[in-house]
This record gives sequence, structure tokens and C-alpha cells, in this order.
Amino acid sequence: MNVVVELSDEMLLDSYHKAIELQLEHDFIKLLLVEILKRNLHSPQHAVLH
Repeated sequence: MNVVVELSDEMLLDSYHKAIELQLEHDFIKLLLVEILKRNLHSPQHAVLH
């Protein structure tokens, strides 16, 4: 099972914003963003899907 799927919505959004802040790997940020979009959560700032 994908670990991202096991995160609560709040934890997922927090992780996404922290990953942006820390300038983590683009692929990791994209993974988080894809899950955010799948859950129809608020559109995150700084969307990085290219």
C-alpha cells in the first residue's frame, strides 16, 4: 500500500507545504500533489505539476 494514501488529509497538506518549503525532490512533491488532487482537497499553492 502507498504510504501517502495512509496519511490524513491534514497531514498530507502539511507534508506538501513542508516539502515545498524545504525544496525537496520534485518527484516527491509531485507524488504528494497527485494524492491531494485525487482527494479533491483545496488546490495547493505553488502547484508544481509540469
